Amino acid sequence: MVRNSDLFISVPTLFRCPISLDVMKSPVSLCTGVTYDRSSIQRWLDNGNNTCPATMQILHSKDFVPNHTLHRLIQIWSDSIRASSSASTTPTTISSDQVRVLVAKVVNMNVNGGEVVDLDLLKKIVAFGEVSEENRRFLGKIDGFARALLGLICNVDLDLVLVEVGVRVLDLILLNKNKDWSDGERELVRRREFLDSIVLVLEKGGLSSRISSVRVLEIVSAVDSEVKITVAENESVLYELIRLTSETVHSAKLSGLSGLIAVSSVHRRIKSRIVQAGAIQTLSKIISESSTTTNTNTNTTNSSSSSSSSSTSMIIESALRLLEMLSACKEGRAAICENEICVGAIVQKMMKVSKVATEHATVILWSVCYLFRDQRAQEVVSKSNGLTKLLLLMQSDCSPSVRQMCIDLIKIFRVNSKSCLSSYDTKTTHIMPF
Repeated sequence: MVRNSDLFISVPTLFRCPISLDVMKSPVSLCTGVTYDRSSIQRWLDNGNNTCPATMQILHSKDFVPNHTLHRLIQIWSDSIRASSSASTTPTTISSDQVRVLVAKVVNMNVNGGEVVDLDLLKKIVAFGEVSEENRRFLGKIDGFARALLGLICNVDLDLVLVEVGVRVLDLILLNKNKDWSDGERELVRRREFLDSIVLVLEKGGLSSRISSVRVLEIVSAVDSEVKITVAENESVLYELIRLTSETVHSAKLSGLSGLIAVSSVHRRIKSRIVQAGAIQTLSKIISESSTTTNTNTNTTNSSSSSSSSSTSMIIESALRLLEMLSACKEGRAAICENEICVGAIVQKMMKVSKVATEHATVILWSVCYLFRDQRAQEVVSKSNGLTKLLLLMQSDCSPSVRQMCIDLIKIFRVNSKSCLSSYDTKTTHIMPF
């Protein structure tokens, strides 16, 4: 939110930089299709990182291009905000000193344990933190605040609304918190009550609070491996993450997918549980129902459509990445092949969303058709014009590993007498795969 006098103006999610969470001043897009504020992503790359912060995919190129369409949208939105506030009184923002006093009250209330933390205090702190990254860094540096919030969340007897707001504040400050956590903080996030409270918010909280809960889980899991395993093995967490991916709001879908990707990396058993919880059906629906059929870097005269397309592309990429991870286990491959629309939807999105999405799709097809040798999947790929796409992909600027997978797949189809490739009756007969 942006504070405007006594009002808080909601900032569209697409206008916020995924790193700083501030409104982007100079939006630029990486090769993954994700857009960041130029200063934030440049600082990320200058620190030696070679991954996309939002998707954690390895960057094949560190170059980025200006997102002029989104820049114009942000300017139009900003101008409308300024116009609407021109007749307002001078904004009265809360100062850092005032916030420090509010935080001290929250810490004292939680430490003493005798009095319940005031909900209004937390709401004021949330409003302060949502204004800028600088404010969030300020909150993160206040001694004892993070521990007080963790202690608050561990108190499962508190009102749900109070826990929700506590989670939102914790989400704001953990993004800027030093990775050097104290023993006391680590002990609190390892407590069963902490995860129980997070699950409560995931089950019964508002959508924004549920999204904040997922980010909190991802952050604490990255800091403590013991917590990561506990989170991944919690069936309620898995179920709620899948439920988030079924929401119509894009930020909720992305949050659920990001959480599932994070827990899937723990060990193979978790992948099997995610499959058993019905993730394949949900992911198939996400991919098949999406309307994005063009690359996210393509400019369009319809600004709102371009922004929506970019967000949808990120969802498809994340869904395909999760499917790729799940296809690494036998249960995942079997569920993909048994789903009537899944393989066809994967083929449909090849070379129509982004290079990253295409590579994820290729790995999935390689798993089910080459490793698993499922005839049903092979037939769907053939009927969906998948062979032509594989041939074209081989001639594109794909990675050596993806090119080899294409070769493996085409060999499989070539020896299949039912395959159209046996007679090369395609529009790409001039392209020889090997």
